[in-house]
Amino acid sequence: MKIAVTYENGEVFQHFGHTAQFKVYDVEDGKISNEQIVDTNGSGHGALAGFLAEQKVDTLICGGIGYGAQIALQEAGIQLCGGISGNADDAVNSFLAGTLPFNSEACCDHHGREHQCGEEKHGCSCSGK
Repeated sequence: MKIAVTYENGEVFQHFGHTAQFKVYDVEDGKISNEQIVDTNGSGHGALAGFLAEQKVDTLICGGIGYGAQIALQEAGIQLCGGISGNADDAVNSFLAGTLPFNSEACCDHHGREHQCGEEKHGCSCSGK
């Protein structure tokens, strides 16, 4: 199994479509066997689903994510665990323990849907939860 986390400075990055890096964890027998940080090379929004599929990712842990990207992940067969904040390593360990309180419908869409990416610059004050 491979788990990817939107990543910035050790934390779960809160805006999927602007993710510059993912931390990718290889999991064997329920334990992390390898981890690496990969750059997205400027890919954004829906193209990131293809990037993750190329990396053979099974599960994505992220903060906010737009509806189009959610659909792209679903079509790529990648499980979404959205609405997460805090330390990336802790999030993965919680996921593996079955205690990660994710929101499979965490949405970050600036065209009328509820906004939960936690970025004040978009004119909203949602916290990502």
